[in-house]
Amino acid sequence: MLLCTGLCFMLHMFSVFATELTFELPDNEKQCFYEELEKDVKFDIDFQVVSGGNYDVDGFVTDPEGNVLYNEQKKQYDSFSHTTTMRGVYQVCFSNEFSTFTHKVVYLEFRHGDEEPLLESMSQNTALTQLESSCVSLHEILKVVADSQTWYRLREAHDRTKAEHLLERVSYWSVGETVLLFVIGIGQVMMLRSFFSERKGNVAAST
Repeated sequence: MLLCTGLCFMLHMFSVFATELTFELPDNEKQCFYEELEKDVKFDIDFQVVSGGNYDVDGFVTDPEGNVLYNEQKKQYDSFSHTTTMRGVYQVCFSNEFSTFTHKVVYLEFRHGDEEPLLESMSQNTALTQLESSCVSLHEILKVVADSQTWYRLREAHDRTKAEHLLERVSYWSVGETVLLFVIGIGQVMMLRSFFSERKGNVAAST
């Protein structure tokens, strides 16, 4: 079983061409990523804004000739799939130029190419052995687990950022309330003192 699990890990690593990264996108800026692809190659893009502002960015994808394949504004998350029609460098860009003071943190996953069969015998019209069937089942389960872990990591980062922003607002509100209480207290003391001062002045005048 351990041998089968190790084999599934190795085959999964060598058969899938994928890149995952998380990057900061400052305000009023744009960042682009480039990938050289052959003709008739399918690629998939998944992205999500983890933190910053309203959790939205502009995204677009262009082919080697500059034709726009994907163009969306102010998206919090999205997916895009396309099969190349020419060989060359494809460009994936994210823009935060509409924001004037908040920077964003964006997660990006880029996959390209068709996944090769896990086992050579899978491409033939022959029955799989019990070991091969177990490897295939483990391989599919591991892919689901990897996707779930990625989703949970993104949710955790997103929720942590919201919690930090909420803590910051609560802290500012608490400081403001404290200052306001001090100001009101000092004002009441000064007002009471002014009442007693006026009474002393009136008594002195009458005598």
